[in-house]
Amino acid sequence: MKVQHATALHHPERDEIQLPAVLHALSDPQRLQIVRELASDPEPRPCGSIELPVTKSTMTHHFRVLREAGVIRQERRGTSKLTFLRRDDLEARFPGLLDAVLSPSPTAP
Repeated sequence: MKVQHATALHHPERDEIQLPAVLHALSDPQRLQIVRELASDPEPRPCGSIELPVTKSTMTHHFRVLREAGVIRQERRGTSKLTFLRRDDLEARFPGLLDAVLSPSPTAP
């Protein structure tokens, strides 16, 4: 008998995504780097393929904050989690927000 110990990952529905939660999730430089990497790749990424100078538990925390805010979607595939940027959902809820956040900041004179 095979027992599954994994719990389902919470993802808010599109109409449940709230602006304060998204802005909070994007306010951290590490989480913003995760989003930048996901935005630059049309394919979903395994969590371990995004490298940041933090511990595994801190990475897990950052992914959870992004997922619970509705910025990313994660799906378990075998022994890994694939991570998708929820660009369409974010664009539908907050048009232009993701592009504005991801655009390079102007350099100071």
